Amino acid sequence: MPDKTKIHTVYKLKDGGRVPSVTTILGVLNKPALIDWAWKLGTQGIDYKAVRDQAGDIGTLSHYLILCELQGIVPDTSDYSAQDINKAETCLLKYYEWSKAHEVKPLMTEAPLVSENYHYGGTIDFYGVVDNQLTLLDFKTGKAIYQEHFFQVAGYRQLLEENNKRVDAVRILRIGRDETEGFEDKGISNPVVCLEVFLDCLDIYRKQGDLRRDT
Repeated sequence: MPDKTKIHTVYKLKDGGRVPSVTTILGVLNKPALIDWAWKLGTQGIDYKAVRDQAGDIGTLSHYLILCELQGIVPDTSDYSAQDINKAETCLLKYYEWSKAHEVKPLMTEAPLVSENYHYGGTIDFYGVVDNQLTLLDFKTGKAIYQEHFFQVAGYRQLLEENNKRVDAVRILRIGRDETEGFEDKGISNPVVCLEVFLDCLDIYRKQGDLRRDT
């Protein structure tokens, strides 16, 4: 069962040094869609933090249900509300709908990896065979696939390839949290440029850290 109180995964190099995660690194990017969403909720008198946290719980549980399905294990949802479980099961049904049209064979799920070359870490949702291709598949729950998601999976692809895993295809599967949102399956069209952007973000993240230490 996913633990809502659990701290984020700690990534370490072989020498024991801690390194940042892919998602932490991409925090240097401005996210105008998120700012606009928070502003709109604020004008309606709604606490965006509460909405964000509930969406996070649903997203975490949705990932967990999908991974349990892929691993063939029975999920434990006892730590979640009936409302959250219902929405997460809606996501799972959409995953079923997508998977019916594809051959899916997992080789790695929820796998933490570290780059010794670039000094960062990340957790892969799914690496395996999809339609006869060795595929990195990242699950998203929400209303849209945003540009930074492509930078994120480019960072994950680098982790896999550095750890001797061939990647033929990279896909993002967005699964909406309600009946109106459906699902969306997109491939990464320019992996080289997306990786360059991710590594630029990594450089900015480190330089910001240097500046904080100097002040």
